[in-house]
Amino acid sequence: MDKNEGRGIGFLTCLSLVTATMVGTGVFTSLGFQLQELRSGFSILCLWILGGLISLCGALSYAELASRTPRSGGEYTYLSEIYHPALGFMAAAVSLIAGFAAPISLSAIAFGTYLHAALPSCPTGLSTIAVVVLISFGHLGSLEKSSLLQNGVTALKFLLVGLFIIFGIASVCYHPDSIRVLLPKQGSFAELTRPTSGIALLFVLYAYSGWNAATYLAGEVRHPRRTIGYSLVVGTLSVTFLYVILNAVFLTAAPARDLSGVLNVGSVAATHLMGAIGGRIMSTIIALGLLASISAMIWAGPRVTQCVGEDYSIFAPLAKRRNKIPQRAILLQLMLVLGMVVFGSFETVLIFAQIPLLFCLMLGVVGLIICRHRSNNTPLEDIPFTCPFYPIPPLIFLICSGGGLLYSVITKPWIALAGGILMLIPLFLHRWISPTRHL
Repeated sequence: MDKNEGRGIGFLTCLSLVTATMVGTGVFTSLGFQLQELRSGFSILCLWILGGLISLCGALSYAELASRTPRSGGEYTYLSEIYHPALGFMAAAVSLIAGFAAPISLSAIAFGTYLHAALPSCPTGLSTIAVVVLISFGHLGSLEKSSLLQNGVTALKFLLVGLFIIFGIASVCYHPDSIRVLLPKQGSFAELTRPTSGIALLFVLYAYSGWNAATYLAGEVRHPRRTIGYSLVVGTLSVTFLYVILNAVFLTAAPARDLSGVLNVGSVAATHLMGAIGGRIMSTIIALGLLASISAMIWAGPRVTQCVGEDYSIFAPLAKRRNKIPQRAILLQLMLVLGMVVFGSFETVLIFAQIPLLFCLMLGVVGLIICRHRSNNTPLEDIPFTCPFYPIPPLIFLICSGGGLLYSVITKPWIALAGGILMLIPLFLHRWISPTRHL
């Protein structure tokens, strides 16, 4: 019987967590950076579809891992149990800094930018800091209140995004010629094979990051061996469809020259769709929608730190909970986020975070192959969720993610070095840290 049979977080909240974590900063900011590298709308949509396929393959792999190991912590738990506690400790450090603190800071920056576009009297910096502080303190209450908060802001987000898409589709109906920007033209396929598409794919993969979010709270989920897996797969499929439609709306709403290099592409697209006032209204809507992403990551991230505190005595204070909430872990994450908001730039933080994150995700997927090899005598019928078409999904994820990782190292060596240092420091320190138990 599952540890949390009959109590804890349900499927709807897990699905809410996955979709809210994914649909956030990336889709509302990435297009401007991609248009600096690519010129074809068709090529860009192909990359978004490819990113969805890669993420789905990762989600299918992680769904089986979660079914085999229904404990909170994500990569920290999987790498500790499959490889060695040192790799798990490294993954925890990566998750804390690159997996949650960095994306939260990026989402907060995007929130401040969109809110300023809607209400110029609101200072970007002050809005950025205020939103992470207020939401962090909002999650210090209880598990039930956190669930209600997350479900509420996620429902609001998708309602608002749906309205934006409806306006975009209506505009295409009135101006059918605008859809030509999405059709293949001479050089579109060749553009996909150029090195410039590699950095554009990196922004796409960042936008899809979060497909594994529910694994960080597995220990608090009802029927985790089934619920986690289905929430990852359904969430990733839903978000892939949404991303392709939303980027098609952006590309048909405004000329590429107006979107290129712009952080708040949603504001620009909305202004072209509905005029200056409509643009401000939609900027407000997008800013409100970003609250769900910020809330989801602020909620999930501290669970990794909590697991580390449970396993390592030196970090034991971070595992203490009040009303089932790891309050000290939330406050630690808040301090890291505020530091990145104050001292980091958007693009640098994004690329710095993606490199160690992709590496840890690849280790997790390789871990599924190792688990399958070790448990040859275990009937798959005993595992509630198994990866379909195995080993194709893990191999697709590893090949595509490995290519993106290699390209990042070649094109951004200094940022890649910083990401590598982030992974090496916890590995070096682990030998001097005494765990309360060895996994």
